[in-house]
Amino acid sequence: MNITVYNEREKTTLQIEFNGKTVADLLKELKINPEVFLVIRNNEVIIEDEIVNENDIIELLSVVSGG
Repeated sequence: MNITVYNEREKTTLQIEFNGKTVADLLKELKINPEVFLVIRNNEVIIEDEIVNENDIIELLSVVSGG
């Protein structure tokens, strides 16, 4: 399936052919640590168990911590 992935940290947008099913599969394929990014679809945070669908637009937003 084809999906679009926007990476906020790298300021890149990729159109990719994704053969997995879940957000966890996507992050693994992109070699992204799930503890460092929030995954957004349709302006909602989604978790690693969520199913990725054809033509989804996924945003990866950096998690910033500090104090």
